[in-house]
Order: sequence, then structure tokens, then C-alpha cells
Amino acid sequence: MKHVVIVGGSFAGVGTAHRILKQAAKSAQLAPFKITLVSRDSHFYWNLAAPRAVIPGELSDDQLFRSIAEGFAHYPSTQFEFVLGSATGIDTDAKTVQVTRGDDDTAQELNYDYLILSTGASDRADTPFKSRGSTEATKDALHELQRKVEKAETIIIAGAGVTGVETAGELKFAYGARKRVTLLSSGSVVLPGRPASVSSTAQKQLHAIGVDLKLGATVASQTELPDGRQELTFGDGQKLVADLYIPSFGVVPNTSFLPEKLLDSAGKVKVGGHLNVKGVDDVFAIGEVADTEPGQYFTIEKQASHMAKSMIQILSGNAPLPYVATSTSMGGLLVGKKAGTGHFGNYKLPSFLVVIIRKSLFVDKFPGAVDGSAY
Repeated sequence: MKHVVIVGGSFAGVGTAHRILKQAAKSAQLAPFKITLVSRDSHFYWNLAAPRAVIPGELSDDQLFRSIAEGFAHYPSTQFEFVLGSATGIDTDAKTVQVTRGDDDTAQELNYDYLILSTGASDRADTPFKSRGSTEATKDALHELQRKVEKAETIIIAGAGVTGVETAGELKFAYGARKRVTLLSSGSVVLPGRPASVSSTAQKQLHAIGVDLKLGATVASQTELPDGRQELTFGDGQKLVADLYIPSFGVVPNTSFLPEKLLDSAGKVKVGGHLNVKGVDDVFAIGEVADTEPGQYFTIEKQASHMAKSMIQILSGNAPLPYVATSTSMGGLLVGKKAGTGHFGNYKLPSFLVVIIRKSLFVDKFPGAVDGSAY
């Protein structure tokens, strides 16, 4: 019986586990195997919709959080096990993963034949755009931010990447003149790193719905005033005061439990041409923890699909499949509910097309992603 351990209960890990199990059911040549999925979160968090979810009443908890264990309940217990817990270390020589269980804080050691790392990333700031370490902590952080959003009349969002732009757009679209929304970018444009036409379009769309933009603004310090408002001081000495400050400037890969020799200077896992972790045997990494390609939804889905096919090959006694990283960058985002922009390579996508594709922030795909029916 081969043991496949997958660490991480979000897009990459859950999607890979379902795909392996479903494909295995169609193959008669596989060695007997069992998958153990380890996740610090009891529920899969559909954080693609987080920019809209910060607005009270827009999305319910049931639309954002779904039980991982229930999603896999239709598989035999002999073939799948869910472990609620956090990985605290791995021993690649002994082929073990150390886990602290989330239900009783006991330590557990899992032996593996094959290990797939898919632990994702965390926000640099204390915001609920990604998991806060457990489902309960994420829900609490989201509910607290919703309460603050409801009370605030002035809101400043720092960080003009996709999350910041979508959050600013969602807030201003929902509240209009009732709330003043300011978006800060440390660079000269929003969406740095995207094609210039996409950045320009996003800025025009933000202006059109009334979002204030402050470009070239780096927050040097943040102070809470006696009345509870937030005072931001910028690198040039200027100050802004708002009822609510929402930072959205970057993520950190969840790799603190891994040996440093496996990581690059950014803390990501160094991955080879088969999604294999360099320097060790039978360990793979996918999603935001891997240094393969940007951790976007479509690349994570691509990697999960490939990892499942490759693991089926391995369990059939064959070599893993080579992985070809995406050479064409792409992406899309909404600016409110009626506008958006995106690109395929350097080609700018029409706004109406982005709105059609992203109007629900893919919440309709969530049930199938959790129970595997989407794969």
C-alpha cells in the first residue's frame, strides 16, 4: 500500500487529491494506495471572493467556507483520510511529516511514500484575504473586518495589486458616495507588472466609480488615534487619516516548517522539471509554495491537474511526467460589478468579457471544487 501525503487544504491540495482518486478509479494497473490530506483549516476557504466578502451581506459563510472532510466523505476510508492539523516539519531521509493535530494539539508522525506540498501562502498583513491559520480564525477576522467596513465612512486600501484594486472597486461600487475609498500604490501605476494598457484601464475604471488614487505612496508607519481612526504616515512625511485601513501588499509562502535547503531566497520551494522538489526524492510542490510560476488560480489548477496525472503514472510504476510552465501570462479582475480588465499575454481582454467570466468570482464553482464533481 503506497501512501501519498498531501499537505495543504486549499485549491492545489484539494484539487490534486480529488483528481488522483477519480483517475485511479478508472485505472486497473495502479498499485494499492491511500491519500492522507493534512490541512490546518477544517474548511476550504474560497478566498477568490474575499474582496467582495469584506462587504457585510454580500456573501454568506456557507458560500465561502465548505467542510473538506465532507467533500471527501464519498471515498472509502481505506483510500482517503483527512487530518486536521499543521505540518511542523519533514524528514526527507526517513520520509516522515510531523503534524500537530488541530483537534487536541497532539503530535503525530506520518510516513509517506510520496509527499506533495501545497500549503499556499499567507497575507503579510493581518487580513482575511487568505487563511489566518484556521477556519475559525479566518472567519473571525473576516467578520471583524465586515463590522469595521460597515461603520467606516473613510477607507484606505494600501497595495494596488489585484486584491487591492478589486477590494477598492467592490467597496466603492457597493457604497457609492456613502463611503470615501482611497487606494494607495507604492508605484506610479496600479497593477504593477501587468501590461500598461491593463493598468491604464483599471485606473480609469477606478476613477469612474469614484475611488481616490494616491500613486507613489509608501506607508512608513501606522498609528491608531484616540478616537479609533488610523493615521498613516508616508515616506515623504505626508499623512492621511481614515476610519479604516486595509493593507493588501503581498503574501508569504507557508514554508516555515521546511528545511532551508529546500527553499529559495523568497522562501519558496525550489522545484524541478517534474514539479519535484530539488535535492530530495519523492517530494513534489505545487501552487503558491513552488517557485515554478506565479501562483494564480489558472496556474494552480494547471499544476494540480498535472500533478494528479503524474502521480497516477508513478503509482502505475512509470516515471513522473515532465511539467511545462506557462509561458504566456494572463489574468483578470473586476473593478466593481460592472467593469473589469485583464490580459492574455500582452493582449488586453475586453471589459465585458472579463465581467462575464468573473462576475460571480467563481463562487458557483466552489461546491464542485470541494466535493470533486468539478474534476
